[in-house]
Amino acid sequence: MNVKRTFGTILTVLGIVGLIYAGYGYVQHTVQARELIVVAVIGVIFFVSGIGLIKNTKDEA
Repeated sequence: MNVKRTFGTILTVLGIVGLIYAGYGYVQHTVQARELIVVAVIGVIFFVSGIGLIKNTKDEA
């Protein structure tokens, strides 16, 4: 099993969770705007880097 692809999957899932949390907090108005912005930015960074790792990792047997 490829470690880069696994790490990319983990980063992608964490990014999705962060984006969902930021979206939910924005809709419910439960947390401050600064916290939502930080979580959303970190979520986007994790999501994009995870997708990049999955996309650019070649399958080697």
